[in-house]
Amino acid sequence: MMDIDFDDISLDGRPERMEKPLIPWKDRGKHEEYANQLDRCQNFREVFTLVKKSVKDALNRERTGLLLYLRDLPLKVGAYHQLGTNGIILNRVLLEQVIQTTASRVEVNAFIYYILLHEYLHTLGYINERRVRELTYVVAEETFGPAHVATKMAVEGPWAFIKLNPFYAPRVHERAIEIVREFEDPSSKYIS
Repeated sequence: MMDIDFDDISLDGRPERMEKPLIPWKDRGKHEEYANQLDRCQNFREVFTLVKKSVKDALNRERTGLLLYLRDLPLKVGAYHQLGTNGIILNRVLLEQVIQTTASRVEVNAFIYYILLHEYLHTLGYINERRVRELTYVVAEETFGPAHVATKMAVEGPWAFIKLNPFYAPRVHERAIEIVREFEDPSSKYIS
């Protein structure tokens, strides 16, 4: 694990000074391996498994027993985690818009990775939003390197990459909250 001086990271998540790269170039193979794994993900569980692995590698923190819910929310909200719960609520409307307007699975998976990473950090006890944004950047950059779209989302925010449908009309009636089945590996023990 590398040492990060959080005084060098600004409010928007970008490093203030870049005299040297945060990640040595020797990690390019690791970055490519992670990027290839993310590209091959087919569902939330696979992306979340990669989120958990990257947080474990970067911060040496982990937890299990989480649930994922899909809920219709305003487009400006990507997801949220309510303190004291084991749930992450992902904006179903925004996700549908991302899937409909994004050119590739790579970008969709990067968006899902970014959102789940951010909320997973909250579930680990990081409450301060500025700190979570900083850590989201650090984990994404250590995992994928500076050029990957997930890292760029951590720097610029995902809305810089989302092309919302201009003809989208909000739903009149909110749909029921949906639980994503088998979000976590069933062999993961909540209490060990």
